[in-house]
Amino acid sequence: MKAFHAYDIRGVYNKDFNKEDVYKIGYYLPGVLNAQKVLVGRDIRESSPEIFHFLTKGITDAGADVYTAGLTTTPMVYWATAKHGFDASVMITASHNDSEYNGLKVSKTNALPVGYDTGLKTIEEKIITAKPIIPVKEKGIIKEIQILDEYLAFQMQFLKDISSLKIALDCSNGMAGILIKQLLGNQATYLNDQPDGTFPGHAPNPLVAKNIVQLQSAVAQHHCDVGVIFDGDADRVMFVDEQGEFISPDLMIGLLGHYFLEQKKQKGAVLQDIRSSKAVGEYLQKMGGTMHTWRVGRAYAALKLREINGLFGGELAGHYYFRDFYYSDSGIMAALIILGLLNEFKNMGVSVSQVIARIKKYANSGEINFRIERKQAAMDAVKNHFTDLETPTASFDFDGYRVEYPQWWFNIRPSNTEPYLRLLVEASSTQLLDEKVREIKKILEKFS
Repeated sequence: MKAFHAYDIRGVYNKDFNKEDVYKIGYYLPGVLNAQKVLVGRDIRESSPEIFHFLTKGITDAGADVYTAGLTTTPMVYWATAKHGFDASVMITASHNDSEYNGLKVSKTNALPVGYDTGLKTIEEKIITAKPIIPVKEKGIIKEIQILDEYLAFQMQFLKDISSLKIALDCSNGMAGILIKQLLGNQATYLNDQPDGTFPGHAPNPLVAKNIVQLQSAVAQHHCDVGVIFDGDADRVMFVDEQGEFISPDLMIGLLGHYFLEQKKQKGAVLQDIRSSKAVGEYLQKMGGTMHTWRVGRAYAALKLREINGLFGGELAGHYYFRDFYYSDSGIMAALIILGLLNEFKNMGVSVSQVIARIKKYANSGEINFRIERKQAAMDAVKNHFTDLETPTASFDFDGYRVEYPQWWFNIRPSNTEPYLRLLVEASSTQLLDEKVREIKKILEKFS
């Protein structure tokens, strides 16, 4: 089925999946996850109420109980799943996708992510078999659960003094708007803070340049020290500096080290995804952090952070994972910690751009997308071209390829959510970066 992906179930509603599919997902989910109590939250998208109705009908027809948390951020559902001992949970959201999309993010006990390889494939197979569904005699019930106040109290412990900062904050008309003002109060100038599933301000994907223009303008207009922007379901957060320059989210992994490794004096593992700048690991190593590299996406990152008992981790896409958050990701928690750190730096006379300049050491291409059908053959061609010329200093092959050399490295990988082959190159100089990008593009032209 088209809506089933590596990390979640997602697509254009009533095209890639519909209410009948949602009902079947709900019906089969308790059996696959051995769940009697299922927590369900939802975002503000116009299709979310209908999806909620048919999902919960399926769950209760299977004999399991539903605990509805109402309108939530995705991290709120992760947190409550583990905190309150639910057997499983579902967040109804399409995260950063446009308004016509929707989806389901599924977790099991302890907020462990359920991806295609850990449960979604089994649910899909049961749906495809198309056997008649017979509701159980003793159906489950639907109960309401209030988690917002308790969640706010949890998040407040990470809010330190930010009184020196002038902040512009864009909620993208997404779910961050239901709680961010209760945390930051009048400390920020707010943009698109009213949750609206049509996303009238801009699409809820901060990685697209046009979607941060309003934030950049607000930073300039109000002479802010920093701009903060959340995606649609608030599991991701990104930043612009006082000059309105977008900060590559992987660099913030390095900044977080000041909180966990310096202030809290914790030592241990930190997780980055395979696309992260080499500079991040070098920066954290000076503080005593040990960097681990792993695959892209929560379905992999949350499990790996738990496996290595890591302190925290992050991704190029703006997800930040925390051991103190049940090894899950929280855009709000990351924002609170980072704002506290930036406030301290400002008090020392160090601007946000100057902080980032201390971390960023290399020229970076950012992700470049190619529409290529023969993705594996294209990736192999790029890898073989360079490994035939020179022996790499390091090589990873668990999410596409990351191949490192003394002065540069590249990652080439297929997208798990979109029809693209993604390339990222980093080098010690802009000249070398441009040279290597041109060289790789020439190889990929044969496959386009």
